[in-house]
Amino acid sequence: MQAVILAGGIGTRLKPITDYVPKPLIPINNIPIIERQIMQLKKFGIKDIIICTGYKTDQIQNYLEHMKNFGIKIKLLVEKAPLGTGGAIKNAAKKIHGKSFLVLNGDIISTIDIRKLYSHPNSIALVELRTKFGTVDSDGEKITKFREKKHVSNVWMSAGIYHLDKKITSDLPSKGSIEETTFRRYAKNGKLAGRKFKDAIWFSIDSHKDIEECSNVMKNKKYAYRAIK
Repeated sequence: MQAVILAGGIGTRLKPITDYVPKPLIPINNIPIIERQIMQLKKFGIKDIIICTGYKTDQIQNYLEHMKNFGIKIKLLVEKAPLGTGGAIKNAAKKIHGKSFLVLNGDIISTIDIRKLYSHPNSIALVELRTKFGTVDSDGEKITKFREKKHVSNVWMSAGIYHLDKKITSDLPSKGSIEETTFRRYAKNGKLAGRKFKDAIWFSIDSHKDIEECSNVMKNKKYAYRAIK
């Protein structure tokens, strides 16, 4: 199994950090996002990874030189202009040797067991929706319970981790979002599966608050990880 990491975004909402480093190199507890992703993939037996980059590629390339000694084959595909998730996957699929492959958004930190996606090509990892705002229970105008944040029970969202049949390539846009194009058509036609992960750690690093929350959770959970020395 090969994996594709989509790491070409600018990370505008994480400025001014991303004025100096690309989003994949933002550290979570002193370990860059991209390193955490690669080592998590290796944990599940994946050692052949394609990384789609665009913004500050030279920094990413320089950092990944340190990972060659870990028995991982890494190939960078540089986008001269943004292709969107669909276009990036379509381009990367030319380098895929097998019948299916994994795709991860380049800002995801998770403990999801990706092997559970293998049984069904064209499947998406799902996690419970987590509100970013305080929620309340009420009885008329009286608030009976206040919660800072919570998971919304039985409401699921894409975790940004996919197992795709290589045949999907012909249905991908050359430029544009896979979520807004191919996935919508496939879902409408019953060709898209979802695997629910209820208790996995999952964060999408989109804001400074996400960095703080992810760091705290991983410290508290004593998330086991061996950093590159």
